[in-house]
Amino acid sequence: MTVYRAFQSSVSRFSERPFLRAPASSTRDYAAAAIEFSYQAANASVSRLIAGYSRLGISFEDRVAVAFDSRLDVYLHLLSLNALGASIVPLNMAGSDDEVRYVIEHSDASLVTGTNEHFSRLQRIVESIDGGRAVSSDAIDAEPQDVSEKGEADTEAALLYTSGTTGKPKGCMLSNEYFLTMGREYNDLGDLCAIDENDRLATPLPPNHMNALATSFMAMLLCGGCVIQLDRFHPRSWWKTVSSEGATVIHYLGVMPAILLTQDPGDDVATHIRFGFGAGSDPRHQQVFEERFGFPLIEAWAMTETGGGGMIVANSEPRHLGKRCIGKPIESMEFRIAGNDDEAVATGEDGELLVRSMGTNPRAGFFSAYYKDAEAAEAGWRGGWWHTGDIIRQGADGSLYFVDRSKNVIRRSGENIAAIEVETVLLQFPLVKNCAVTAVPDEMRGDEVFALVVAGSDSVDHEQLARQVFDESMQLLTYFKTPGYIQFVNQLPLTGSQKVNRAAVKTQARDAVVAGSCIDLREFKRRRSTT
Repeated sequence: MTVYRAFQSSVSRFSERPFLRAPASSTRDYAAAAIEFSYQAANASVSRLIAGYSRLGISFEDRVAVAFDSRLDVYLHLLSLNALGASIVPLNMAGSDDEVRYVIEHSDASLVTGTNEHFSRLQRIVESIDGGRAVSSDAIDAEPQDVSEKGEADTEAALLYTSGTTGKPKGCMLSNEYFLTMGREYNDLGDLCAIDENDRLATPLPPNHMNALATSFMAMLLCGGCVIQLDRFHPRSWWKTVSSEGATVIHYLGVMPAILLTQDPGDDVATHIRFGFGAGSDPRHQQVFEERFGFPLIEAWAMTETGGGGMIVANSEPRHLGKRCIGKPIESMEFRIAGNDDEAVATGEDGELLVRSMGTNPRAGFFSAYYKDAEAAEAGWRGGWWHTGDIIRQGADGSLYFVDRSKNVIRRSGENIAAIEVETVLLQFPLVKNCAVTAVPDEMRGDEVFALVVAGSDSVDHEQLARQVFDESMQLLTYFKTPGYIQFVNQLPLTGSQKVNRAAVKTQARDAVVAGSCIDLREFKRRRSTT
């Protein structure tokens, strides 16, 4: 089975039912009204794209980098490329030119395409890449023709880039099996998360992340439901949109409930929403939110690497609201909470979460590998378990509780940010002698980026230098990766072996935020123009 074959099965069963929809509030920059595809209409568009890609020479195991933001085009291009046995590489055009170029070049994409708004920028970037080729999305459309369908369960369907702990983003190779497992496991959750073909799932999450591309999309595709793809999260119009769209399920980031609690929904609260599905909501807000808006926030845990092969969901009671409970593992998954020696710790003790699939293949449903970094993938799988880097505790009833991240990764508004990637950029600036980046708590966004900086000169005004460092980092990093706080110090805290003491950095950063002894730059962190 492949994603495309599963889609064809759904087309035959749910032909005229709605499949993909973008509300008018999300299409206003490029269309006069909402856009909607039934399963049959989507199939007609996919058939034209298959012919267009085939005419351009795209074939089995090729990759195509696409820049469609959160438009429905992402899903149509995924399906068409999947039919040819090719893979999609979604681009985040909010990133800097260097970040976009890195993904295109590292992925060995055979072709780059995107919206008309992005095309001139894509052409400029591709011109600097040997063998790079960019074509307008209009050039891919062609009259349908008989094309040999290719691909198997282990064929790559997408290459998604996710921040890790070693600098540049890693390319997670995701197979057809990965996508299908993700959709099936979601559909099999039941209890508070029971879904069927009548469901309409609204998501503001971008399709360059696995939650939208593999989770919500595949769940609806397999059950005959409809994906309502929003361009982004708009707090002031959120309730009006999900209410008018008839959403029965919403996907959220941890920051969303906190923001919605500050909004007055008026008469627009959507009483037809049965549950929200997401991760990282503030424990203090969970019960208040549910009592106010009338539906449960289903906290869940997964990684791009684990997909549906390793997923934990609080889809049944007791959910232990307010205690960072992430639920219980799905039935097809094995887990271990381990100490430094990878041996299991006692119930109630903190340890690293190790996961794998049950059965003869412990990697079933997980990512296939990191592209061009097999060594890192194998290190993550040491001992036959995937090492998540997350610290978890198990309660007496078997429920799991999130404690902290052991890896030096910052989780801001659902985005994973590698501290070392930010450090690498900051160290390029002549006036930064040394630095250490860490996460500090943020009530609205979960984490914020904090940089401890040793200045290269004592004579520079720190306020002025902080803004200069911030502005320069905005040119090289996606806006959410730039430091929200900077504190200047004479030296970084070190261990006995003269390495940066990460635990001491985190403590010092948190104390500085509380004491107000750092420079707050959060107001300047704004999404840049993507054209």
